[in-house]
Amino acid sequence: MRVRSIALCTAVLCGAAAARTFAARTPVVGTVPGEVRVVANDNRAPAGTLRGGVLTLRLVARAGTWRPDGDSAPGAMVPAFAEEGHEPRIPGPLIRVPAGTEVAVTVRNALAADTLAVHGLGAHPGGDAGMTLAPGAARTVRFRLDAPGTYYYWGTTMGRRLDFRTREDAQLSGAIVVDARGARPAPDRILVIGMWSDTAGRVLARRHRLLAVVNGRSWPHTERLAYTVGDTVRWRVINASADAHPMHLHGFYFRVDSRGDGVGDTVYADAERPLANTEGMHPGSTMSLTWVPEREGNWLFHCHIPEHFSPRGPLGLMREQSAGHMAQHGGEDPHVNHALGEMNGLVVGVQIRPRPAAGAQLVRAASEGARRHLRLLVRRSVGSSAAAPLYAFALQQGATEPPADSGLRNGPPIVLARGEPVSITVVNTLEVPTAVHWHGIELESYYDGVAGFSGAGARLAPVIAPGDSFEARFTPPRAGTFIYHTHVDEENQQLAGLAGPLIVLEPGARYDTATDVTVLVTSPRDSALERRAVLLNGSASPAPLTLRTGVTYRLRFINMTTRRPNMRVELRRDTVVARWRPLAKDGAELPVSLQVARPARSPLAIGETLDVELTPDAPGELRVEARTAPGALLGVLPVRVVPAGKAVSP
Repeated sequence: MRVRSIALCTAVLCGAAAARTFAARTPVVGTVPGEVRVVANDNRAPAGTLRGGVLTLRLVARAGTWRPDGDSAPGAMVPAFAEEGHEPRIPGPLIRVPAGTEVAVTVRNALAADTLAVHGLGAHPGGDAGMTLAPGAARTVRFRLDAPGTYYYWGTTMGRRLDFRTREDAQLSGAIVVDARGARPAPDRILVIGMWSDTAGRVLARRHRLLAVVNGRSWPHTERLAYTVGDTVRWRVINASADAHPMHLHGFYFRVDSRGDGVGDTVYADAERPLANTEGMHPGSTMSLTWVPEREGNWLFHCHIPEHFSPRGPLGLMREQSAGHMAQHGGEDPHVNHALGEMNGLVVGVQIRPRPAAGAQLVRAASEGARRHLRLLVRRSVGSSAAAPLYAFALQQGATEPPADSGLRNGPPIVLARGEPVSITVVNTLEVPTAVHWHGIELESYYDGVAGFSGAGARLAPVIAPGDSFEARFTPPRAGTFIYHTHVDEENQQLAGLAGPLIVLEPGARYDTATDVTVLVTSPRDSALERRAVLLNGSASPAPLTLRTGVTYRLRFINMTTRRPNMRVELRRDTVVARWRPLAKDGAELPVSLQVARPARSPLAIGETLDVELTPDAPGELRVEARTAPGALLGVLPVRVVPAGKAVSP
């Protein structure tokens, strides 16, 4: 049996480091006679009784056995919300009503020894002041839901804020959806993100164990969502966890229709809805999105923080137990099927079926003769060791391999043209398996880079074994800034340096590094730097960038760190934030209404890219800064601005 997240969960609940005692914390391995089972809630059926414009609902918080890895897997006792007379659910019962509905909710605390605080059961927008219930107590609240949108309610037995609620009470959450009055709701799915760790605190806290779930289940036990090519897919995503989650959709773009914070929800006009393939979600945030699948195959929607979808975790747990895992699998390496053998947590699988009339035949974009051929070598890097491996990508475009690695921990830019078919043969010279994901590229599923999962039917992408290679074929349909990176053992291989910029230009355009500047932000391998620094273009002390007054530059920012989801990038002159004009996000051009000059400060979640335009108007010293959302400085790229005609010394 491979290392799975619930084994980590029981350690969370029962570890000596826990801050308090929960009445029923003993791990549950098998079925216990008379146990109360917690059901994974798919959020399809609303709770309560809706009659005459009034929803009546009776909720109860009670303890039950939660098994996020499936009903036959080990479980643990947690508090969860239930509808009176029904099993407890994670997430809690869905409240879904048309706008203008009056809601009467009675909440009862059936936890034997824990005081329960409940929030979110109030008018929206506006929220509520919350209620506190002693063990055995109950209270009824009445409120109206008038504003269409996506909201949630949540509880705590530890008296914590939602963004610090990480332990056994962290699954006390439920969705609230308000549909437009008088309109038939469009078919959609509601995905509630939960998280559970052994460290109470924010994202940067050092955690020993971690579990992330979607609708109460951890991958590969999360629900597989199935659609047909051409369907309109609508999701509402609620981050009811205490951590940030940059949510990435493989192979497609989605349009962000609304964003909210649980209290209010902002719906965007059609002309202001940005395209994205990765969207950062702060604790307590919501979003609704729409997308249309254009190609069949298997795809992933997952958090892009490796810690949140990898069983390895910050302490190398999978390395510690790999021998036992491989013995259980007859010596099979978990990398062979990366999706099922090496991923867990905050992942949703999406299967796109072909249209019945189209059959299963995939359309090839171009003939072999018109395809450009590249070789991408995966090699050991300068300074690598068994304890702290460093890897490098090297791009080979002719018959001769590029020279030995320079020691910078970032891949070289791969520059392609929109509409030009390309073949990239990835050659693995390492002693460990790997694979490459073409992040943001719209391509055939088989080439997407998730070993054992990408593809359709029996044609699934293999892992790239040591000494082997894999040919990825695609034709970029749009110009923009994208990423190529490892999709095997991400916590280790990304830190080792396996990430690089993938730049697609318009046909006939030239990539001029004098005016087209890429800034790739990655995490350092050095643990002494990891919590307080990032690498900019592979260096903790990058060389200064020289710009000229009156010249227009395109800056392409890429966040491929492993634990910096709340990062932002800024351009400063002394203490003053400069100005730039945003152009694109995730490789997609922004709506015209958003392409306006503004202060040079923008959030950049893991897996996101941002293109901006800058025209310096005065000589002087500037700084590109990478910062945490609260403002702590992580890294600096010095910028010298010189007069347009001035010669610049090396």
